[in-house]
Amino acid sequence: MRIMVTGGAGFIGSNFLNRYVPLFPLHDFINVDSLTYAGNPENLRDIQTADNYFFEQADIAERQQIERVFLKYNPDTIIHFAAESHVDRSIQGPGEFLRTNIWGTYELLELARKFWNPEDPHRFHHVSTDEVFGSLGKEGFFSEETAYSPNSPYSASKASSDHLVRAYHHTYGVPVTITNCSNNYGPYQHVEKLIPKVLQQLWNEQPVPIYGDGSNVRDWLYVEDHCDAIWKVMQDGRLGDTYLVGGNNEKTNLELALHLCELMADYTGKETETYKSLITFVTDRPGHDQRYALEADKIKKELGWSPRETIESGLRKTVQWYLSNPLHFETRELV
Repeated sequence: MRIMVTGGAGFIGSNFLNRYVPLFPLHDFINVDSLTYAGNPENLRDIQTADNYFFEQADIAERQQIERVFLKYNPDTIIHFAAESHVDRSIQGPGEFLRTNIWGTYELLELARKFWNPEDPHRFHHVSTDEVFGSLGKEGFFSEETAYSPNSPYSASKASSDHLVRAYHHTYGVPVTITNCSNNYGPYQHVEKLIPKVLQQLWNEQPVPIYGDGSNVRDWLYVEDHCDAIWKVMQDGRLGDTYLVGGNNEKTNLELALHLCELMADYTGKETETYKSLITFVTDRPGHDQRYALEADKIKKELGWSPRETIESGLRKTVQWYLSNPLHFETRELV
């Protein structure tokens, strides 16, 4: 297989490549990344010299750049991670989110439609988010049949890209699968996201900002579990289908922050209360969805996937990684 991975220097993409490049030496993995602030080549230093790993700096929203890569490697599989993904940044400036998440997805689909022979086996796997479904109340779960109701520029752009992928399958026969996942966490995540931001602030003993009263609920999925789900869907998922990927780990943002304080105390030997006293409540962001939760029965029943990590085991691995890599707190800041 010749697998083109878009956004492979970002958080989920780098975890995916670090996991699967060594496992499948007979597959070629082509990492296509424009290296914005969120893409860090250092995330991939362990595989940079692998014979089956190739890197191409290119912008998926620029047809000439991405077509050059397509013609050079002739990929038979695309795993589409590349996206602008930070909700706060989408509120401040949605333009880049529309360009990358919608137009960039369109350009990739157009190349697949142009160059892939329908008689040959191909797969375009699109990675998306649970945020496209909007906000849940205290009960209930999103499913593959839930209607879309995005509430932020980020989630609206991802919803649009999901619709484009489905449309290209039904209209042009592009062989696609889609996954919508819950909140990921783990190694290499940018410090703009909640868990590494909390850990960064605790590490530096600075105030930990929590939106509103901290009651917003998210389902947390360890990134390696997510990567395994993507691989499973890419291999065995039904063409044209969507699979929800959840971690079965719901926590309020405040509960999560308090738990991270306890884990930091375990590893540093400092008092838990020293860390907890740093938690500070700040003005909530506009349109903040209250709760996300996924019903991931389909992928379990059809493909045999379920998460291996609990929130406890996954967070311990995450804290250990960041404490072993403290420079990650100091680099790749927002620009």
